[in-house]
Amino acid sequence: MRKIGFDPQKYIEEQSKFILERVNNFDKLYLEFGGKLIGDLHAQRVLPGFDADAKIKLLHKLKDKAEIIICVYAGDIERNKIRGDYGISYDMDVLKQIDELREYQLQVNSVVITRYNGQPTAKQFITKLERRDIKVYTHSAIPGYPSDVDMIVSEEGYGRNSYIETTKPIVVVTAPGPGSGKLATCLNQLYHEHKMDKVAGYSKFETFPVWNVPLKHPLNIAYEAATVDLKDVNMMDYFHFEKYNEVAVNYNRDLEMFPVIKRIIEKITGKESTYYSPTDMGVNRIGFGIIDDQVIRDASKQEIIRRGFATECDYKKGLADEEVLNRMRIIMEELELKREDRAAVVPARKYSESLKEKGEKSDMPPVIAIELNDGRIITGRGSQLLDATSAAILNSIKTLANIGDEILLLSPLIIDTIQNLKMESLKGKVGTLDANEALIALSIGAVTNPTAQLAMSKLQDLKGAQAHSTVMLNDNDEQILRKLGVDVTCDPVYPSENLYYV
Repeated sequence: MRKIGFDPQKYIEEQSKFILERVNNFDKLYLEFGGKLIGDLHAQRVLPGFDADAKIKLLHKLKDKAEIIICVYAGDIERNKIRGDYGISYDMDVLKQIDELREYQLQVNSVVITRYNGQPTAKQFITKLERRDIKVYTHSAIPGYPSDVDMIVSEEGYGRNSYIETTKPIVVVTAPGPGSGKLATCLNQLYHEHKMDKVAGYSKFETFPVWNVPLKHPLNIAYEAATVDLKDVNMMDYFHFEKYNEVAVNYNRDLEMFPVIKRIIEKITGKESTYYSPTDMGVNRIGFGIIDDQVIRDASKQEIIRRGFATECDYKKGLADEEVLNRMRIIMEELELKREDRAAVVPARKYSESLKEKGEKSDMPPVIAIELNDGRIITGRGSQLLDATSAAILNSIKTLANIGDEILLLSPLIIDTIQNLKMESLKGKVGTLDANEALIALSIGAVTNPTAQLAMSKLQDLKGAQAHSTVMLNDNDEQILRKLGVDVTCDPVYPSENLYYV
């Protein structure tokens, strides 16, 4: 079993208590959410024991006092920016978030399209939302933002952007990803609230970096790895040290922006800010939930390696530049980490090399190794019937169910039927079953085959398993592994010379 290093209940209690203490200072608190509100898989990986939905569960406890505003940058909609962990575009993630927030009985006030300038795809998205009875506001870019404070805090700045009507004392401002305009939306609201003589405040709900964990702790370095494309760098919060003589960790963008944010808030309110540092501004009690530091260190190092593989694959696909790749390599070297420190890597590569020695034509025959939660490593290879992901999943659940290797889980008749559908009826180019198709075949067989039914019941035991592939996976297989809760890394190798069909 995986070791636990984090107490999620303690964290929720600490964080909710701290938020309520801060709300008491204002009629209304605008709470910018840093990181992912729902499904924070990074936090789950680096803090074993953390609930990926802890933040939304925390807000559920405060549902009578909170409502949600979702921001999305018009430019991200226009260029179809993809959220990497779910493989969906930012506009689709907004819809997904609304559905999930409603499931937790949280009120979604509206969606704000930030830096909107009539972009056609963003305009189409606005229409889609409005026809589903979701309120939409648009905010345009402010000239001179963020340095020209006089312009920003004026009728031609925040005054030109719409005021969003809210009714509850806590207004959570969230977004699909960074650069979505959460901060600007919060400060825009502060401007309008104070114009109406209301006492409103701003805070940032933080997760990473962890301010009361050492600067070079692997947990904080893992945050740098996660944001390597944004060039985030952890630093000592010198504002905090100067005021309180206390060491705290923050990151470069917040430190650079703090003097400007402080001046904007002071100009809006006409009073000296009660915040003396970015750490003051944040609400971050994540460090108080750590119960085993060594477990956190080990998990964070594994996450850095995982991010290293992801960056190399992004570079191979043309999604990351050389500067990002080199920065990621420096982070790895800083902690003296090697790719082979990930347990599934060497078994996958060795099996692939053995297949090549036996006459496989590919330079790197597709193989996936899955490290189960009990430490056993199971491999699967690609074939004409199943791709490597399918084979590895089926072999793993057979192992978990103590089913002999010689016993077939999938009926040849079902496989033939699916392959004929793909190749003959749908005119496909590749007949091999991917992970989704293999699991459908398994579920069909389970209706009449108790052995297949037993194996299928073990799919839930794959959650938390670690996998490595000798080639880059297609989106379908990646998503299936993600839905099963398996964290997968890939060598930066294309599975074939084909540019489209794989």
